[in-house]
Amino acid sequence: MNRSQIQIAAAAVNQTALDIEGNVNRIKAAIRMAIDRDCKLLCLPELCVTGYGCEDVFLSSGFRADTLNAVADLVEDVPELVVAVGFPLEFEGEIYNACALLANREILGIVPKQNLARDGLHYEPRWFRAWQAGRVESFQFLDRHIPIGDLIFEIGGCRIGFEICEDAWVQDRPVHHLAQRNANLILNPSASHFAFSKNEIRKQLIRDAVEAYDIGYVYANLLGNEAGRAIYEGDTYIASNGRFLKSGRRFSYSDIEITVAEIDIPTASLAKNDENQSNDRVVECGFAWGAMSNNRSHDAHPDQPQIITANSSTPSDFEWENSDHLKEEEFTRAISLGLFDYVRKSRSRGVVISLSGGADSAAVTCLSRFMLQLAIDDIGIENVQSRLSYLRGIEAANSLESLASELICTAYQSTQNSSEITRNAALEVAEGNFTRHYELDVDALVEGYKTIVSDAIGRDLNWTTDDIALQNIQARTRSPSIWMFANIRNALLLSTSNRSEAAVGYATMDGDTSGGLAPIAGIDKAFLRHWLVWLEKHGPNGVGALPFLKSVNEQQPTAELRPQSSKQTDEDDLMPYSVLDFIERAAIRDKLMPREIVDLLCHEFTFANRDQNIQWVKTFFQLWCRNQWKRERYAPSFHLDDESLDPKTWFRFPILSGGYAKELAELE
Repeated sequence: MNRSQIQIAAAAVNQTALDIEGNVNRIKAAIRMAIDRDCKLLCLPELCVTGYGCEDVFLSSGFRADTLNAVADLVEDVPELVVAVGFPLEFEGEIYNACALLANREILGIVPKQNLARDGLHYEPRWFRAWQAGRVESFQFLDRHIPIGDLIFEIGGCRIGFEICEDAWVQDRPVHHLAQRNANLILNPSASHFAFSKNEIRKQLIRDAVEAYDIGYVYANLLGNEAGRAIYEGDTYIASNGRFLKSGRRFSYSDIEITVAEIDIPTASLAKNDENQSNDRVVECGFAWGAMSNNRSHDAHPDQPQIITANSSTPSDFEWENSDHLKEEEFTRAISLGLFDYVRKSRSRGVVISLSGGADSAAVTCLSRFMLQLAIDDIGIENVQSRLSYLRGIEAANSLESLASELICTAYQSTQNSSEITRNAALEVAEGNFTRHYELDVDALVEGYKTIVSDAIGRDLNWTTDDIALQNIQARTRSPSIWMFANIRNALLLSTSNRSEAAVGYATMDGDTSGGLAPIAGIDKAFLRHWLVWLEKHGPNGVGALPFLKSVNEQQPTAELRPQSSKQTDEDDLMPYSVLDFIERAAIRDKLMPREIVDLLCHEFTFANRDQNIQWVKTFFQLWCRNQWKRERYAPSFHLDDESLDPKTWFRFPILSGGYAKELAELE
């Protein structure tokens, strides 16, 4: 069997939705990097020209026209290698999620996606039409007819086919049919969002293909926070001969991460007379895989933005991937990168956090510190300053400590119900994370509101009849001042609500839910508390432990809104967080009914009797149904797993409902 060796690159690119000009500049930079590395072929991510998260703007004809103009511009930039680039394309009145293969300053052909992602975060059928397998048409572009459809490209003995992201996740995936048509190299341009351990599934899909068909496989994903909620880890893979040859770093702070490997492609079985083969489905190109000159120099156009790249990957860049605490590492790196991109792409002057001294606000503060520390460790302080160059005077912040003090603002806001324990814990967290910290006493404001309302209704408010109102006014009184800090600083206010609180509405709307982004609203309280203990004792690879978190971890979670004599705790108000999270997963993720969950609880939590488990289930479902309106109003959050409660992108639930009244009554 004859085989060919081809130097191939897969590029992860940090794009921004709707930023066609910036996206194209980064694509061109990736092309130059591939040429400089003597690569013959470059695979870029899905929809990388426009960004994946353009939502209903995909339906704009003017936007699609601008996209085609950008693709035409790119065609002129690829004379020396073959490039796969993704973009939205209108054809015969329908819009397709497509990928073009470029070479010799022309488009060889266009392959539309055959299987559209339609669950969870994905809403592709709203904008795109799935292409029918086996269909091939002709598209008029740049004064020539370009083949479009279920194509294979034959270039110098190599037959190239496409699986575009979701195509690889379905049972009858295109690679099965492409292999039957003698394809021996599969390109997978993807926009596959982060979820815990999801990259292991991606690797298995690639492994299945290369082991079954003796083909080469190239996978390229998006990188960073592209459009707000989804985070892309930027993983890239090149595989051949039944094994992985090279993989790229995840959660890089570079604009571009390029992975290069020489792959060995079998070229002996290109049977022209195969009964499955149709000549109109094969595009032949005279492009030569021949040698290219080394040490090329491609200076960026002076009007183009600087393209940030990290130093060459070293083994230490991958050490955290082998950690015994992989979920903790992934959580730290995903949220930190998501925050960094959100801040800079929204052109915010850092972040502001209402720091209560409890677990949630401590977690958000640590993640804000990590967004800077991991960026500095990855691309260097100068490049971090360059990324934030829209901030006047940022060049003076030349260390983690000075950068954190400049960009992270925290405030502890006390009332008469606050304790020295939480005050001291907040101060230790602020100092340990180098934030600019303030302490405010808002008790006079709280008392003022109480007096105004008491005078209006003609009676004094008291804890017996007005418990919720008196708790909420404290949380709401803290909102105007923390918003004022954000406005004065032109910074992003971070909400500190977690997923467990969102499930049962255990948060004061327009109080502790205030903010433009809720970075931990996608994760449960039990994991957050575990993660904080891990930070205290171990910490992320390359960072180490944060022992100042001991003062936070020693506390029982409390809203600290009732008088201290009541010894208020979250779990007394609700139920044990381990129970709450178990019921939430069973009810929301697994779609089980109340009676089914009671049976599971009785088996799982033997410390409680059946009556107690019934009461916990009733409490959860009543609070869940009553508080959907709150979840509709939460600030946007990051997606982390299949347990998300985000009603806009994951789990939809009616604001008004029967509240499972019959089902809960039957539990008795």
